[in-house]
Amino acid sequence: MSPRLRKLAIALPLVAIAAVAAVAFGLEPVRRRLVAVMSPRYERDKVSGPIAPTFDGADAKRERRAIALELVATGITQPTDIQFPPGIDGMAVVLEKTGTARWLALDSGHHDELFDVEVLTASEEGLLGLAFHPGFARNGRIFINYVAKVGDKDMTRIAEWKLAKPSDLRSSDASEVRVLLEVEQPYQNHNAGQLVFGPDGMLYVGLGDGGFRDDPKGNGQNPAALLGKMLRIDVNGSDDRTPYRVPPDNPFVGKPGFRPEIWAWGLRNPWRYSFDPQGRLIVADVGQDRWEEIHIVQAGDNLGWQVREGFVCARKDPQNCEPTGMTDPFFVYGRQDGASITGGYVYTGSRVPALRGLYVFGDFVSGRLFALALPAERSTRIAEPIALGHWPLLPSTFGRDANGELYVATFANGDIYRFAPASK
Repeated sequence: MSPRLRKLAIALPLVAIAAVAAVAFGLEPVRRRLVAVMSPRYERDKVSGPIAPTFDGADAKRERRAIALELVATGITQPTDIQFPPGIDGMAVVLEKTGTARWLALDSGHHDELFDVEVLTASEEGLLGLAFHPGFARNGRIFINYVAKVGDKDMTRIAEWKLAKPSDLRSSDASEVRVLLEVEQPYQNHNAGQLVFGPDGMLYVGLGDGGFRDDPKGNGQNPAALLGKMLRIDVNGSDDRTPYRVPPDNPFVGKPGFRPEIWAWGLRNPWRYSFDPQGRLIVADVGQDRWEEIHIVQAGDNLGWQVREGFVCARKDPQNCEPTGMTDPFFVYGRQDGASITGGYVYTGSRVPALRGLYVFGDFVSGRLFALALPAERSTRIAEPIALGHWPLLPSTFGRDANGELYVATFANGDIYRFAPASK
């Protein structure tokens, strides 16, 4: 076991013990302090030169696909997102947890600041997600997801920014246009953070349950709360008085007790999600004690948290675990493979034929990378993933460029890699 994983193995039981104590005493300030203090501190791995995978543990018995990772850029501080501006070849924008968005030239690996925003950085807070408007090449609109201090509260903030020169990221000024949405975060973890425009042109906003453990606020199953949900909003035609519109075909529009922005509910921490080539939303939801899970999400779904985790009851009282009306994931993995899923993308590129058509994802804690052939029917469960190896990195996020090629960021080292065919 590597030093960073050994530290995490020690830290997780301590967090659990402290959490039980905080729950027993019901002290919310204590809970917040525990989240901030007990969150693992990730150190740089000692990596020099090319990196290569091992196939150990359960991977040794699984189907394997041989790939390589080629270094694209270094010197990023705690990368949280990799996005590619529509209509601009050879460029990416990489977010840093600490609040800086950096443009990145993919051919040279050179990068510099695009803009900076003041953020909170305790535990899982920070600058967490960016989405380019589908019409970015002509309108320069971008949307970001970050956690800020507003008064005395930690708030997830979804904001619209504008780049003055969308065709030239190196020299473009960036400015905030408006704040679309603010949601109070009771704790510093389970912020989720991604933003994605769907094939329908709507903006999908994934929010975690608000943090701590066991969803103490009950947000996942509370239809009046935005936390623990996947939201779907329309940012076209918005203005200062109406920063976003609720699409009239959202599943809970007009339903008493439900916020109309909700597209799906019952999520714990949907850190990364993406649309597959069929237009289906693939959500990787970070688990708590036992299971990491992947869902194919449809409008109106209740994905189960905090009643269920994976395919099983998540509550202490199994009599209070009725799954009626809830949608199970199609794939889960347990602690033998990792402890924090990082969702990815279906590979649609040409450089790595071994991955063509497969959904690629990883685990932030273990450094394992996997692939899956997504099922035609989401009720079809997949028992085993395809192993892509155990790598010396903490995969915090993936990216997919306009050609369908995949990238992965490693959080502690601050490196960006591109998927490549394995050398013979």
